[in-house]
Amino acid sequence: MSLCVAAGGKLLALAVGGFTLSWSHSVEHVTWWERWEVSAAGLRPVEARVVGSGAGMEAPEGAERRADGWHYIPNLPVQREVFLAASGATDGGWTLCAAGDCHLIGAEAGEAIHLWSADACSP
Repeated sequence: MSLCVAAGGKLLALAVGGFTLSWSHSVEHVTWWERWEVSAAGLRPVEARVVGSGAGMEAPEGAERRADGWHYIPNLPVQREVFLAASGATDGGWTLCAAGDCHLIGAEAGEAIHLWSADACSP
């Protein structure tokens, strides 16, 4: 199974079982982090962390406070596709890390990012 990432006119195919996404909140400028699993059914968020709270980024009920932020398990089903849009209001784009490599995606304002899982990636 591959994680397919289309961003900035490029297609990235990663043969991985999971990945992380992190970014800086556009108003509070604190880090948000998510861990996702990749399967034939789609992409599923399995863990998340937000460093602080405020401006629409409060940790959900049941989140646990640790030294590096609020940890919680997202209450979302498997997603067949995930779409991200770069606002240009953050300190950069998203950092996607998988299998020991990290990629900056969505650094340009207006850039659309599309993530999905497939046996073979094609646009």
